Amino acid sequence: MSASFDYYRIFYYVGRTGSITAAAGALYLTQPTISHAIRNLEEELGCTLFLRTKKGVIMTPEARQLYSHISIACEQILKGEEKLRAALQLSEGSLTIGATETVLHFYLIPWLKQYRSLYPDIKLKIANSSTPATLQTLKQGILDFAILVMDTDERVDRNRSCENDFHITPLESFHDIFVTGNDYTFLADKPVTLKQLTGYPLICLEKGTCTRSFLDNILATEQMEWIPDIELANSDLIMPMVTQNFGIGFTPEYFAREALAQKKAVALNLKEEIPARSICLVCTDSPRSAAAEAFIRMISPEA
Repeated sequence: MSASFDYYRIFYYVGRTGSITAAAGALYLTQPTISHAIRNLEEELGCTLFLRTKKGVIMTPEARQLYSHISIACEQILKGEEKLRAALQLSEGSLTIGATETVLHFYLIPWLKQYRSLYPDIKLKIANSSTPATLQTLKQGILDFAILVMDTDERVDRNRSCENDFHITPLESFHDIFVTGNDYTFLADKPVTLKQLTGYPLICLEKGTCTRSFLDNILATEQMEWIPDIELANSDLIMPMVTQNFGIGFTPEYFAREALAQKKAVALNLKEEIPARSICLVCTDSPRSAAAEAFIRMISPEA
């Protein structure tokens, strides 16, 4: 392309409006600047592009042929600029977050509600999967970021090829508890040990989940084994089984609050200390959209 793109842009606006004055107004340029650009373009192309009339200018046949091509390029550029402005102003765009079930229930949903109230035009997609699967998807660039239980899960650490794979920012901590239904309330009369509890049926999440790995690590640290009687896929299924007296449940405290408040279950006073776990923001070095940055600033201004 021998001619400057600025000349073609001016040509497009003059052709679209049929007026040098209108083109100057749209481009925030002076009329002499517009006229000078058109003359330069005509000289470079070797033909007349516009004929002046009392009502403005009209395109020559050569100009109409050129305009049919130039208009497509200019309109696509204008559309691209419009889309970009909308994305930057958060009036358009999308956000994809990776999260586990525990994070969704315990932490993420209230933040999603707040974000939606601030930016109702941003489309939200939540990829709900296990921690290892979410980390892999994040590394592949499919997610904007993830919110996961990270810091005390050694199994998760083994899925990190190196320390620099992810940037991890703690957001909120929580505790897991052992809880049981009314048939086992005698266990709540005094502090109990893990060893004492292993004589009773265990209800917990299935292997491959973050919470199950956390429980297995606690038992391994105490050099004991407790084979579950009931293994479940979802955390919100544990308390219904507990309140029906199928055994002792191990669950994040959040999932037991309602049953505890209604006195359908009791929390056990364990002699061993169960470490707190942290819900964390997990990011990579990949550039993030304005929609993603807005969510991150909302939940963690320091991140």
